[in-house]
Amino acid sequence: MPLIAVLGLGVMSGAGQTMPDGRPTPTGLEVPRWVSLKSSEVRARQGPGLDYRILWEYRASGLPVQVIAETREWRKICDPEGAVAWIHRSVASGRRSVFNTTTAEVMIHSGRSETSAVRARLSARSLVSLDECEDGWCRVRAHKLRGWVREGTLFGTQTTALCDAARPAGTARARQ
Repeated sequence: MPLIAVLGLGVMSGAGQTMPDGRPTPTGLEVPRWVSLKSSEVRARQGPGLDYRILWEYRASGLPVQVIAETREWRKICDPEGAVAWIHRSVASGRRSVFNTTTAEVMIHSGRSETSAVRARLSARSLVSLDECEDGWCRVRAHKLRGWVREGTLFGTQTTALCDAARPAGTARARQ
């Protein structure tokens, strides 16, 4: 009997995460959360199923997107343009990456400080892998280069939802 109680407790603790509307997440993972696209051909759909219309196709493997809601098989995402769409779970990876959405270069520092040496510059509209974020800084890497960028500077480091989960797929956020 104690074994059953322990197993039941483990199942209940895995389902502790909730979606914005208060329902538990089917995966037990946090929402919002970051994933990246696995391939350079990912179809964005209007709803969570193959019978929903294809809105567009993403053509950037590794592109970070934010999961803002989910079903067992589908993820409702917010992309770097602020658009909302549904993608199948099989085309999403837990590997983290970040994207420079600006037209300016972003400095990659040797340490977690604006005064530390600049190791590299991340070009506009470029991707790099993300290792971790701590104390307002995120460690990124590209091939053998490793360095730090200020958290929030690049798309893929924010901790709050960037798109409203209630917004229908196929719509972009209002430009500010």
